[in-house]
Amino acid sequence: MTDAEWAVVRPLLPVPGWLRGRGGQPEAYCHRQILDAIRYLVDNGIKWRAMPADFPPWDRAYAFFRRWRDHALVKEFHDRLRSGIREREGRDAQPTAGVIDSQSVKADAVVGSDSRGFDGGKLINGRKRHVVVDTLGLLLGVMVTAADTGDRAAARILLERVSDAHHRLALVWADGGCSGPLVEYCLATLALVLAIVKRSDDMRGFVVLPKRWIVERLFAHLMRTRRLARDYERRTTSAEAMIYWSTTLLMTRRLARPHPARA
Repeated sequence: MTDAEWAVVRPLLPVPGWLRGRGGQPEAYCHRQILDAIRYLVDNGIKWRAMPADFPPWDRAYAFFRRWRDHALVKEFHDRLRSGIREREGRDAQPTAGVIDSQSVKADAVVGSDSRGFDGGKLINGRKRHVVVDTLGLLLGVMVTAADTGDRAAARILLERVSDAHHRLALVWADGGCSGPLVEYCLATLALVLAIVKRSDDMRGFVVLPKRWIVERLFAHLMRTRRLARDYERRTTSAEAMIYWSTTLLMTRRLARPHPARA
């Protein structure tokens, strides 16, 4: 992490309990070192036990990752970065429109049969990542399921979570896999317009579809992160946390760069 990135990250970190007078002891390692270790693992796809000696011990880095995962601190940190980017781009911190889609990825042998499945459409045995992004391509919500989970069933749960967290969200674009009763459910229950962007039967080869390319760009970034090129996590919550860590790395670099309008 560069000094410019650390200057962006430091004020957005959750405050430790011992600084709030809630007991506990100060951590033995600097947060910057721990964050660098986790970012290195996610970006380069190494094992926890293969952590280079330049970083804190792997078990301390994993304990930090596990605590942030279980207490949703990584999501809190991620949301603060996203709000910072949106405000710098002249947008409101809370989005009003988004895009939803899913991505199937192969799962490693450590992934149990209870959280993996076979996606007959993509011919992939593994897990499926369901994500919602805003119109800037920034992550609003993620849910990891077995690959045989239907898009409509997963989208219903994910959209409920995202709409609860972002009350101004009024429009979400989706592909044909989310059509049907889900459209009426979102409008009646969530006060959310689910607009279906379908691919025409006349199209041949690769075609950029309106709005849907935004979420596809996020999937491309995730696949460039080696830890996410295949699902190596035993728990789906760990897989979701890895996705949040990957996107925080991207947003940190984006916030550390000078804004074109101010350059």
